[in-house]
Amino acid sequence: MGIILTEQAAQNIQRRLEKRGKGLGLRLGVKPSGCSGMSYQLEYVDEASAEDRLFEQFGARVYIDPQSLPFLEGLELDYAREGLNEGFRFNNPNEKAACGCGESFTV
Repeated sequence: MGIILTEQAAQNIQRRLEKRGKGLGLRLGVKPSGCSGMSYQLEYVDEASAEDRLFEQFGARVYIDPQSLPFLEGLELDYAREGLNEGFRFNNPNEKAACGCGESFTV
């Protein structure tokens, strides 16, 4: 199944990489954190790991490590601008609950 990138997310990833001047894509993972247990982690990928799963849509690449993949299976990565706020949105069907501040989630 994998993950889905919206066109807005893909365009934002491409813009970030162009501004940075290097990189293959973004790595999306999860880590233990926050009051609900886990948080999303994004970082630039300059060199892919052989273990990473690659998801590519609209010309943008997202790499996911095998430990994070079960928590992210079916996720839609979107990018939205609402008023003065903008950022990635994680629409995760595995998410059972999220903390009030939106920084962490549980599956």
